[in-house]
Amino acid sequence: MKIGLCGTMSVGKTTLVNALKEIPQFKDYAIATERSKYLNSLGIPLNHKTTIEGQTIFLAERVTELMQENVITDRTIIDVMAFTECATHTSYIDADAFIDYSRRFIYQYDYIFYISPEGIGIKDNGVRETDATYRKEIDESIQKLLLKHRPVYFTIKGSTEERIKQILKTINHKK
Repeated sequence: MKIGLCGTMSVGKTTLVNALKEIPQFKDYAIATERSKYLNSLGIPLNHKTTIEGQTIFLAERVTELMQENVITDRTIIDVMAFTECATHTSYIDADAFIDYSRRFIYQYDYIFYISPEGIGIKDNGVRETDATYRKEIDESIQKLLLKHRPVYFTIKGSTEERIKQILKTINHKK
């Protein structure tokens, strides 16, 4: 089963993946969490300064995750598409072509869980963007892409424990 968490920065995706990996039901799952610090250390620009080359690396990582039989990841193809769309160092032509290419992979997820930033403050981890306006722009782009491309997704809210219950209820209901 391929489970992707989707949402703008600092909504608790990585925290949630790390909590899910402790649940026996997911003991045999590959776990893929935030690699922005590592990629940034290689000189790959992040956030609004990202480039089409940088986003290509992020896309390749997400596609590689989807090659796993069972995976839980704290980023999805939709996230990559949104960051590309909002990049100031990528032309509109390149961004549109990239998004058009990327969309073919979003339907490989069995479950996408969108996490709203509503009521969640931004935490500075030294890499992520802390500009609330940019965070909102990414969130709006994610929501727009979800509506446009219509993958099956579920919105989850609340504490980490509440989100875990929502995820388990959703995936166990479909079995």
